[in-house]
Amino acid sequence: MQGAAPRPRLAFGAAIAPGERVLPQEVAVALTFNGTTQAVMMATPDHLADFAYGFALTEGLARPDEIESLDVVDTARGLDVQIWVSAAAEARLKARRRTMAGPVGCGLCGIDSLEQALRAVPAVPHGPFRLSPAQVMAAVAALPGQQTLHDATRSVHCAAFWDGTRMIAAREDVGRHNALDKLVGALVSGKSGDPVRPAQGAVILTSRVSIDLVQKVAALGAPAIVALSSPTADAVDLAETAGLTLIAQARHDRFEVFTHSDRITSEPQNVR
Repeated sequence: MQGAAPRPRLAFGAAIAPGERVLPQEVAVALTFNGTTQAVMMATPDHLADFAYGFALTEGLARPDEIESLDVVDTARGLDVQIWVSAAAEARLKARRRTMAGPVGCGLCGIDSLEQALRAVPAVPHGPFRLSPAQVMAAVAALPGQQTLHDATRSVHCAAFWDGTRMIAAREDVGRHNALDKLVGALVSGKSGDPVRPAQGAVILTSRVSIDLVQKVAALGAPAIVALSSPTADAVDLAETAGLTLIAQARHDRFEVFTHSDRITSEPQNVR
């Protein structure tokens, strides 16, 4: 399986049993734009083109139409994703130069100013997209079918996109931010088949919701987040400001809505 590898282990219980377990791979992945490394993330080494497109968009580095070419190069210590962008995008890169060493638990490591960490996010318009409680719970019920790497390893995060009736795409990674960037890249790169309209769907997350994940979903333009775990208090505040509907603690039979509950069709009153 791509992104996973078996390792020997001893199982202790009523008896000691030798065997092996399939585990996710965790590889240093450099994201290099026009010859300069912008980020080095520990990531699962699959769907790296999606990762590049998604990271470029959600970090404000380049739009999909500004990416001119992309190549994944094996190196002695990891993988170098070499992205070449237009002159306009390169000018923004030079204005916002940073080197980012990102362990899987932190999406803000390496940012060198408070302004970058707490950057303003685009407001998500209140369009026609709505979700019924049944649709939210159906999205949660559909998620396990998208988690092949998790099923094999039990140790990765998943981000998926639900259009109200079906899962359009899903991506997994050892890093929750990486999984979301891979999903965004799959949606916006034009390489996943039929065009996807981010404003007509919800991002489904298996992880907790932090400020940086809200920033990335707002950059995508999706109006709703459905998370199996809880958000931070400040992520709730940012989702409220950005116009995002934030749903958390989602299960097949229940969920909690923290912001903009008017997008839930049977909810009579907005939470905030």
